[in-house]
Amino acid sequence: MRIETLEIKNYRLFRDAKLSNLPRLTVVVGANGSGKSTLFDVFSFLKESLNHNVAQAVARRGGFRELISRGEAGPVGITVKFRESGGRLATYSLRVAEDNGKAIVEREILRYKRGRYGRPWHFVDFSRGRGTAITNESAYGQDGALEAREAFELEDPSVLAIKGLGQFREFRIVAEFRSLLENWHISDFHISDARPSAEAGYSEHLSARGDNVAQVAQYLFERQPECFDRVLDVMRRRVPGVSKVEAKPTEDGRLVLRFQDGRFEDPFIARYVSDGTIKMFAYLVLLYDPRPHSLLAVEEPENQLYPELLAELVEEFRDYARRGGQVFVSTHSPDFLNGAKLEEIYWLVKEKGFTTARRASDSELLHHLFAEGDPPGALWKQGLFEGVGLR
Repeated sequence: MRIETLEIKNYRLFRDAKLSNLPRLTVVVGANGSGKSTLFDVFSFLKESLNHNVAQAVARRGGFRELISRGEAGPVGITVKFRESGGRLATYSLRVAEDNGKAIVEREILRYKRGRYGRPWHFVDFSRGRGTAITNESAYGQDGALEAREAFELEDPSVLAIKGLGQFREFRIVAEFRSLLENWHISDFHISDARPSAEAGYSEHLSARGDNVAQVAQYLFERQPECFDRVLDVMRRRVPGVSKVEAKPTEDGRLVLRFQDGRFEDPFIARYVSDGTIKMFAYLVLLYDPRPHSLLAVEEPENQLYPELLAELVEEFRDYARRGGQVFVSTHSPDFLNGAKLEEIYWLVKEKGFTTARRASDSELLHHLFAEGDPPGALWKQGLFEGVGLR
């Protein structure tokens, strides 16, 4: 799945924002307070709404009054246009409102476009817990085929219809979208969580906070040695002196990461190596996962890393996206931005209290200067991205 367009309405700073023509790697820049974290929170909100319900997702954000844009009555709206596995353009639209103090799904639609000019099929169309779903998916796209619909009712109007219907095989398209959404990874990496020892065992995927990096390293070493060797090879090239990384079991049955520096006889355990070393290793464990997430979102990966590593890290993100996972990255770093292509860069501008999004390649000035050889990070640092500062 690749998101082509993201529309956000009445979601905090985003009263009416749209990001179109999204590439596989999207790099987001903007001044402090312009909404970079809020943009990534939209992805978290959708995933939490699926895993739990919209009432819980809204409550985690302080309630409906704190979530909705200032001065607006609602509803909160999120629309995702994407290419599904068969290459067809699909649209998922979610509107969230408040009813008697509780957040509910006011409207939820999953539709696919039938050809260039054909009327789209609404595979799911629900409102406040009641709605319909198409039951003859196999007829989709056939000339003259008519929709066969069945009515359904959910027990809780705050539960997404794709959560309930996606459990049944007869709703293959709904199940596919649900599975893709469940596979989103919104990173909330914390160095402090990655340093302590972890319970023995293994994990197949890095957690959002990175607190199981030792267990994932153990899994890759034992079950995916080729992936682990690639991670170690990149570590040797990115971090001078690192010759070996291992997840070592302790006497009390826990795992601790140990980094071997070729200049010393004994390895260092994770608590004694630099923040940058830990963070680079965790990112590589994430990026060389043999099963890429359908969507990966990472905020400000440049923190704790040497500036010289950032352009190469951009290429690591881009390679991850090529292997099947769409990537969104926010940054404040001109060095990181220098590794991005102009069509991959979007910037956020906050005006009169609300944020809109612009694409760098749509700017004639930026396009001309980039073609002349000026790197994006230098253009941003010079203040040539309108409305973006370094504060």
